[in-house]
Amino acid sequence: MDVEGSSTLSGNGAQSVESRSRPVRRHLDDAVYQFTQQNLPACKPVLTPAWVISMFMLIGVIFIPIGLLCLYASESVIEIVDRYDTDCVPDNFKSQKVAYIKDSSVTKNCTRYLKVPKNMKAPIYIYYQLDNYYQNHRRYVKSRSDKQLLHGLKYNDTSSCNPEGENNDLPIVPCGLIAWSLFNDTYSFFRGEYAIKVNRKNIAWRSDREHKFGKDVYPINFQSGFLIGGATLNPNIPLSDQEDLIVWMRTAALPTFRKLYGRIEVDLEEDDLIMVDLVNNYNTYSFGGRKKLVLSTTSWLGGRNNFLGMSYIAVGSSFIFLAFVFLLLHMKNPRPYGDTNLSWNWKGMSN
Repeated sequence: MDVEGSSTLSGNGAQSVESRSRPVRRHLDDAVYQFTQQNLPACKPVLTPAWVISMFMLIGVIFIPIGLLCLYASESVIEIVDRYDTDCVPDNFKSQKVAYIKDSSVTKNCTRYLKVPKNMKAPIYIYYQLDNYYQNHRRYVKSRSDKQLLHGLKYNDTSSCNPEGENNDLPIVPCGLIAWSLFNDTYSFFRGEYAIKVNRKNIAWRSDREHKFGKDVYPINFQSGFLIGGATLNPNIPLSDQEDLIVWMRTAALPTFRKLYGRIEVDLEEDDLIMVDLVNNYNTYSFGGRKKLVLSTTSWLGGRNNFLGMSYIAVGSSFIFLAFVFLLLHMKNPRPYGDTNLSWNWKGMSN
């Protein structure tokens, strides 16, 4: 009897649970049906001419002041750009620039003078700019080993770094064409008789320093082959502290790019004459490249770039122009508003 009673109670319990779940399942099925048939309550705005014209005009009125503000911020940035690759070649090598840059017996020292056009507030960022330099070339971009940069000789596979993976049967750290072609021009700045200190710390991204370059990975067998590409690295400093390399290894997407060299942390006054002692080591003559030295301040928007402001102004002006066109068309050929009650809903409304 006890067994039968217990089975009866369990059966009743199952039936009660099933009876309670039926409304939930039915409600879920109804919701899915309404969603798939697009019958859920939704906002269905009627695009009347007045509404469309107002929205186009509003977007234009908002975008144009934003564009003007961006242009003002961009124009407030003060830049000094000096191309030096041609002027720093001696007169007797003007027609043999490649031979000049490859001849180690010829001095590469060069002096340039920069006049400050306006007051430049610190920090003043120093960039080197390269033109016609395709860092985005497929073989160049692939010629690196991110695991080796992080783990060093613990990761021995350098096949992706060819042709700069090994030298004399020993692995190269860091390997690859990107590291091998590291930029090696140097700059020193003077105002009158006094040297201007250049801060070269924290020029690379913090995420790169801490997560992509190993703190216990040191250069090994680097630039020791017959063909020297660019700068050498101090074998006693870990890669995470070699910020020139870290900046260079973040390849550019366009053939004209700037990379951060350092910061001047003193103000420069208007009409100051800055003397730059540079060493013109880097070979851009073989492929028709150009080198420029850039001193620049920044604004809340970053460096000088008029593209964002001009884009906002262009989009805002286009919207205002279209608003006037729609307004004239509406005034010339007004049309009555269409019936918003769809024909397949009439039967449901009559019921």
